[in-house]
Amino acid sequence: MDGPVSADVSCRVAWSDDAPAIAAVQVRAWRDSYADLLPAELLAGLNAEAIAEGWSASLARPADARNRVLIALERNLVTGFALTGPATDPDRDPVADGEITDLTVDPHQRGNGHGSRLMQACVDTLKADRFNRAVTWLGATDDATRTFLTAAGWAPDGAHRTLDLTGDGSVTVKQVRLHTDLG
Repeated sequence: MDGPVSADVSCRVAWSDDAPAIAAVQVRAWRDSYADLLPAELLAGLNAEAIAEGWSASLARPADARNRVLIALERNLVTGFALTGPATDPDRDPVADGEITDLTVDPHQRGNGHGSRLMQACVDTLKADRFNRAVTWLGATDDATRTFLTAAGWAPDGAHRTLDLTGDGSVTVKQVRLHTDLG
């Protein structure tokens, strides 16, 4: 019997063996997403092997048992990753408030539902870790991500910040914080 063909897609907690694939996605995403923001030589110099070593160490020994790295998969191909854990902002309660600190989808895989699956996995993970609320930061001008998050029930909470990406004030990013109730 012939029926619709469905892709083998899923999300799961990352393992140390996933570090090289996560790093490769990160490098491709940074080069795509930050091409107009960061110096070209900085983006060209991103070293996936060195980044993978950092991921491997982080995955092997998370700073908090509630820090999670989730990956999106299409078959055995890592198509994106997300990080969850306790909220770190001083005005948030790290027992009740969780945070999504990164949600990245490979530029070659965007529009295939991986971001939505990762977001749902993040929410499920934060709930399982007994957080009541969640926050995340995004670039103030990132309208695509804002639209994605607001459609998923997130809303701005009025908090904002400016990140100094180079440490010398030459490259800054304004961000806004969004929040949602996990109840």
